[in-house]
Amino acid sequence: MPTQDEKKLPRALFVAKNNVMAKRISALLSKDKAVWRDGPSPFNKIYSFSMHFQGRETLISVTSVSGHLMCPTFGYKLKEWHESTTEKLFNAPLLYWRKEKVAQNLKDEAANSNVLVILTECDREGENIGAQIKIVCQEANPNIHVFRAKFSAVTTESLERALENLHSLDENIVDAVNCRMEFDLRIGSAFSRLQTLYYRRYFPAQFPPDDPKVISYGSCQFPTLGFVVEREKAIQQFIARSFWMPQLDHVKDGVKTEFTWNGKPQFNAVKARRFYTNARTAARAIVEMVYTYPTTKPRPSALNKADLQKLAIKQLGMTAHEVTAVAEQLYLRGLISNPKTNTNIFHKGMELNSVLALLVSDTSWGAFAQKIVDDGGAMPRKESQNDGVHPPIHPLRLATRDEFSCEVEWRVYELVARHFLACCSKDAKGQETRVTIRLGEENFTATGLHVDDRGYLEIYPYENWDEKSIGKYDHGETITDYQIQMIESKMEPPPLLTEADLVTLMDENGIGTSATHSQHIQTIKNREYVMLDGNQNLCSTVLGRSLVEAYENMGLPMASPGLHADFERQLVKICEGKRTKEQVLSEYLAMYRRMFRVAEEQIHEFGAAFYRNTTLDQIKMEIPEIIDDKSLENDENRNWIQFSSLDSNDTKPPFPNSSSQQDTDLDLNWQ
Repeated sequence: MPTQDEKKLPRALFVAKNNVMAKRISALLSKDKAVWRDGPSPFNKIYSFSMHFQGRETLISVTSVSGHLMCPTFGYKLKEWHESTTEKLFNAPLLYWRKEKVAQNLKDEAANSNVLVILTECDREGENIGAQIKIVCQEANPNIHVFRAKFSAVTTESLERALENLHSLDENIVDAVNCRMEFDLRIGSAFSRLQTLYYRRYFPAQFPPDDPKVISYGSCQFPTLGFVVEREKAIQQFIARSFWMPQLDHVKDGVKTEFTWNGKPQFNAVKARRFYTNARTAARAIVEMVYTYPTTKPRPSALNKADLQKLAIKQLGMTAHEVTAVAEQLYLRGLISNPKTNTNIFHKGMELNSVLALLVSDTSWGAFAQKIVDDGGAMPRKESQNDGVHPPIHPLRLATRDEFSCEVEWRVYELVARHFLACCSKDAKGQETRVTIRLGEENFTATGLHVDDRGYLEIYPYENWDEKSIGKYDHGETITDYQIQMIESKMEPPPLLTEADLVTLMDENGIGTSATHSQHIQTIKNREYVMLDGNQNLCSTVLGRSLVEAYENMGLPMASPGLHADFERQLVKICEGKRTKEQVLSEYLAMYRRMFRVAEEQIHEFGAAFYRNTTLDQIKMEIPEIIDDKSLENDENRNWIQFSSLDSNDTKPPFPNSSSQQDTDLDLNWQ
């Protein structure tokens, strides 16, 4: 409890995104002198201390929320699936539920506070949560002054700087998130309900009616799934073709050099043989050109969230979800800057050399950090991605391996530290030599590499630049003791996608944000739309593949990245004040409602696609007496698949809008 002197002080309420962050902020600002107590919410403690704030000594209370305080939902009747028609979800009135104990905790603290400072994440979601905090606190204290603190690192310096430069909430960003939440709720509920009821009714063996599992639709998860299915289709449709290339080998001074033909690969065996014969009949080869020139291997760009995920997946064998979780822990411990950044350029005012100074005492990379300082300081590449919120990911303090109880946390921290040093260092430099020889009418070329300065590669084990030796040749030199052979190769199909590949595709196509990529990938794994094979490649399941194909056969772009990317661009326009939430919702809900009606009219495509992707033996065992094998093989019949359980007068399954089936309100992850 506050002392008598403290009771006379002005009060400020600081609210963080969760209890872990609130505890960390309190410890840093109070220099570990904060005292804590319980409030109405057992998961959101209150930490109290006094500090100099806004020009005077102030009694501070730091507490937290646990994600969104309030979320839109439907009324009771619409939650009961059997009592409503699904299409009503597109325009039904919404209610907002909220976490009452968390809200009461905020109101209790706000009632006696003069100032509210919102310390949630500095992204769209954090801004929206901040607005919800403001609403709840003003219910208890309408006169409370509300400020927004923006910080990129959980350090004393960063927090104090944020408290000295407070902002107002951005209502445009708040509206954009409200737009996205309502949109996701309405289309996610409608299409998820449509899919789930259909599969439960007509495939009860695989999807029992009493199973709480939802066959969900989300505007982000379906394009993510679509990438996986499209890659599998490309592999299935790939036609392996043989091609031939002549190769000339020559040994000089004990060094074997392989000269590659300059022509295009030959897919015609007869033509390939003709080239080979012409080359073999030539008596000698003549060196036409010897050219040596400097070359470089560029140092990496500064690290953002998407690149961290891709690197850790490829180099550390992690999943995108694991990378996100570990990076968040490192951030909360004050070891790295905020990992939820899209930025890959350090702004001019950032003291990178002070970050380097933190690393010079490390036994593994300290000497390299010192060398960067001695050579003139940090020299990161000039890139263009800047989210205007957070700097690129970089270490905030030196940590040793002994400080980590979890090996994977150390490896991610090490990756961040080494990447920072690499991006502040110099490019690797070398000399590339290109030798071209003429044999009859055909030209062949060999390329060698000598590395003069490994530059950033000295500290960056995640990339290689191997030297390649070739013989030393002179212009005009004649070669007679060569060997020529015809190399036969086959075109390789594209590989299955890895999680790193999927992150790249999502990033390039505007699906989600760097902060949500891992969430969407994890969602389609949890929904059993995709799975990982033994090589950590993503493979679609029968259900996942069937859903994508069904919508394609309906002529609906539900798994197309362009559809969601367009919506994301509208959200950006709301953030910029160029469009309103109401305008965007009206336009896009109308569009999806039209697509929903098409899906209802062609709902049998769900069944047709599921059958096509299930083996005939499995169909016969689990759902006998459906249709004969030949009709399955005939693509013309896919539109009229009938079920023995239906009345003989039915030509296709009825729409599952108002069945007698009873379902509980289920937790959907719609994005």
